[in-house]
Amino acid sequence: MAWNEPGGNGNKPKDPWGNNNRGNGGGGGNQPPDLDEVIRKLTDKLNGLFGGKKSGGNNNNGGDGSITGFLVVAAVIAAILLAMNSVYILDTQERGVVLRTGKFDRIEGEGLNWKLPVIEDVIIVNATRVRETEIRESMLTEDENIVDVKLNVQYRVTDPVSYALRVEDPELTLRDAAESALRHEVGSTEMDPILTTGRVVLAEAVKQRLQFYMDEYNTGITLQNVNIKDATPPAAVKEAFDDVQRAKQDKERTINDAEAYANSVVPEARGRAQRQLEEARAYRERVVARAEGEADRFTKLLSEYNKAPAVTRERLYIDAVTQVYNKSSKVLVDVEGGNNMMYLPLDKLTQQAQGVARQSDLSDEDIKRLTDEVIREANSRRTSGSSSTIRREGR
Repeated sequence: MAWNEPGGNGNKPKDPWGNNNRGNGGGGGNQPPDLDEVIRKLTDKLNGLFGGKKSGGNNNNGGDGSITGFLVVAAVIAAILLAMNSVYILDTQERGVVLRTGKFDRIEGEGLNWKLPVIEDVIIVNATRVRETEIRESMLTEDENIVDVKLNVQYRVTDPVSYALRVEDPELTLRDAAESALRHEVGSTEMDPILTTGRVVLAEAVKQRLQFYMDEYNTGITLQNVNIKDATPPAAVKEAFDDVQRAKQDKERTINDAEAYANSVVPEARGRAQRQLEEARAYRERVVARAEGEADRFTKLLSEYNKAPAVTRERLYIDAVTQVYNKSSKVLVDVEGGNNMMYLPLDKLTQQAQGVARQSDLSDEDIKRLTDEVIREANSRRTSGSSSTIRREGR
């Protein structure tokens, strides 16, 4: 049976709150304990611990004991809260900037640290984490064009004191300074490099200028990296800008094609010109050498002519006639005093001899023998007349 159930006998368990006799006529043991009684007992125990007097049941000092005990409890709780507020922990990335009565006193590192309550305040700053911020603005270039530029800035806090105390809002200061530096550099650059190949140079210039601003403002910020993430013309003129870019690409392609054609044609033309020069030099040398040879031959021939003019004239005549008749394929034999003229078509005879040789498989000796017979026949006919004149014509 529970201690607070009604109808119990004298052996029922006692009320842990000491309220077994409370109620109407001792029969109301199921009522909750009195809160004032609980506070009074707790105060008595604290007074006993700290050397105070216990409050009697209904004596006149009960009110003073309750107040004293309450003050003691409040003092203990306040001391515990102050102790908890005086201790703080910093990890490896954090630094604590300690202010004593609003003035900088020291910097605390990682681990368990302690500060004077009420007198000292601590501003915790993360000194190793890389932070970043982005801005996107429309800006005017040097050639009076408008571009939309998106800038990304990565930075780290290297001076916690300056970051926490020198500037009221370091991050806002960084954004404003970054926008100012970007406007200055974009305003000093034409649009084409910003949109095409000049982003790296622009980002480096912005980084140097922005770091100069951060050092001048004593923000304690060191820039890690600055990137131009995007640079585009405004949406209203994007189509026109794309047309201009395509026209520039066509221009570059045409120039490259022309240069490639020139690189292929010019060397070839130079080669032909060099070949013609070499042929002209060779022709000149050949003509000069031939002329010199003819002159030398004429000189030697003249000396021989002076020795024997008749023989030399006859020899020259025979050589000249031989050279002329060697180019003729027909021979005409005219017999003096007769009406017959013998015509020997040597070209046809040669072709027939070659055909007979192919048909009958004649050897070179047979062809030579046949030719000798033709020549002997011609000589016999020529010598049959009293005198004959041989005339040959070239075709």
